[in-house]
Amino acid sequence: MSIFSAATLGSVPSGFYFLSNIFTSDASCTLSPPFPSLVNHSKFYKHCHKSPSGRSSFHAAKIFVSANANTQVLDGESASPDSVRQARVSADWKAARSYHESGFIYEGRIEGHNGGGLLVRFFSLVGFLPFSQLSPSHSCKEPQKSIHEIAKGLNGSVISTKVIQADEENKKLIVSEKEAAWSKYSEQVEVGDIFEARVGSVEHYGAFIHLRFPDGFYHLTGLVHVSEVSWDLVQDVRDILTEGDEVRVKVTSVDREKSRITLSIKQLEEDPLLETLDKVIPQDASAAPDLLSNSNISNIEPLPGLGTIFEELLREDGINDVRISRQGFEKRVVSQDLQLWLSNAPPTNQKFTLLARAGRQVQEIHLTTSLDQEGIKKALQRALERVP
Repeated sequence: MSIFSAATLGSVPSGFYFLSNIFTSDASCTLSPPFPSLVNHSKFYKHCHKSPSGRSSFHAAKIFVSANANTQVLDGESASPDSVRQARVSADWKAARSYHESGFIYEGRIEGHNGGGLLVRFFSLVGFLPFSQLSPSHSCKEPQKSIHEIAKGLNGSVISTKVIQADEENKKLIVSEKEAAWSKYSEQVEVGDIFEARVGSVEHYGAFIHLRFPDGFYHLTGLVHVSEVSWDLVQDVRDILTEGDEVRVKVTSVDREKSRITLSIKQLEEDPLLETLDKVIPQDASAAPDLLSNSNISNIEPLPGLGTIFEELLREDGINDVRISRQGFEKRVVSQDLQLWLSNAPPTNQKFTLLARAGRQVQEIHLTTSLDQEGIKKALQRALERVP
């Protein structure tokens, strides 16, 4: 009686094994396989017969185990249950290493959970899937449930996993649903894409954001750094975002080698640094009592560090004059550090506009120059490199 042959397996990665020509004595029974299936779902069946004592005995005429070109043949009565079991376990660890090296996805059945994660069947072995390696789709689908309640509900289901550790010596077989999800869905993510998303865990340095895909599930997670949360000055992201918040994010980078996505929330909002100068500093001083008018130009002190930059700019060929034209105060702090922004507005009488900001204070600077916009950018870069 042939259980199955190599032909039934189709194309499988090295490290898989197959058994053939397993015989049993008179009365036989078929037990459910101890694992879901091989890659092509060809079932493995163990045939046994009941002895008078009620115990199942196992008799094998020949067991052929093949894994990474290593073979083992056990014949006749020498194939004791223990040797058969050990041969199968050894072959399954080789399969696990093969999955780890190749990156193939394994469909594993969840057989239970403990305090730290799920127990996932891998052929005759049991792998461990830490809760941290679960796809965000589960928690986003049932946000009101605890992780242990979610784990209990997953018992008996089949999930896609990747082997991330296969240590036979220490009996550690670790699998990840997150890594499998990355293989399936990361190619659908490109820089510039915009996603509806949900906030996951939040730290002072950033927030982990779960991305919702067209199928309605949250398959991948990216990081919004503290600097990309808001145009306002943010010291601690936990002051702005809370787990479960619904947000829109823009993909700013995708590192496919490290399986990382970086995101931005603020880039989908109006950049206050790119508002028109008349919005930031209204021409009509009466509209903003705290603004200094043009008649007070001589009283404007350059922002800290700006005077040194002016001196360096005047050393550049093509820049004839640098002076502050207006000053104002914004409603919110964008950055405590000095920032310089070159206006995209066309020059008037060879004058370009530069905007300097620090804290709430804003100063408009006119550059009288024969340089074009690209030339000014290079001159600014050289000047700033000379500033200590």
